[in-house]
Amino acid sequence: MTGWHRNYAAWYSPVLGRTMEMLVFGHAGARMVVFPTSMGKFYEWEDYGMMAALGEHLANGWLQVFCLDSVDAESWYNRSIHPADRARRHDCYDRYVKDEVLPFTASLNPNPFVITAGASFGAYHAVSFGLRHPDRVGRVLGLSGLYDIKYMTGGYSDDLVYFHNPCDFMLHEHDPARLGALRHQDIVLAVGREDSVRPNNEYLSGLLWSKQVGNALRLWDGWAHDWPWWQDMVVKYAGGHD
Repeated sequence: MTGWHRNYAAWYSPVLGRTMEMLVFGHAGARMVVFPTSMGKFYEWEDYGMMAALGEHLANGWLQVFCLDSVDAESWYNRSIHPADRARRHDCYDRYVKDEVLPFTASLNPNPFVITAGASFGAYHAVSFGLRHPDRVGRVLGLSGLYDIKYMTGGYSDDLVYFHNPCDFMLHEHDPARLGALRHQDIVLAVGREDSVRPNNEYLSGLLWSKQVGNALRLWDGWAHDWPWWQDMVVKYAGGHD
């Protein structure tokens, strides 16, 4: 017995033109939307012990976790198509999360507080979505992520790449309403001191602070880019920065 609810959900997504699956854990609490690692599946966090690590949060009704599937193989990782087409496919995924996933989570759970979370490439998704939609997301947990998507496009950018690239769109963010919403978010960027993506995390953290958007940059000893560390990170930061 796990002590918490586990349910499967799936539906045909009109914007993606395909069926999308997810697993839902817990019965109440803040709604945490989880993105898998690169080209990962909706059952990845369960398979790698992340849900077991969050067991107390789930059993006590502190969190309800929605583990999403990805379309990375059709978007940023699809090197058989032009980067502009990769960005268009990713934009469809962003709309799927905003217009289909979030309403679905709200239909099951009226708690207004939404958290986005992910590790490695999932951290890119969590942070990009959270910063793009600060009116819908209250907490952002990026674990060992890289937040400049141009590394997936060979340096190519256009308007759509730009607006899905946190290191670009935040640099030029000046809208008072959006900045106000961003300043109310709880943003955690956790990364290993020896991880190659650490400099990018430090850059994004500094960029956010330059806009007076507070955030918690947390450096972990060692490489810290694997599931045992991510289990510890998500438990430590699920309720906010330390």
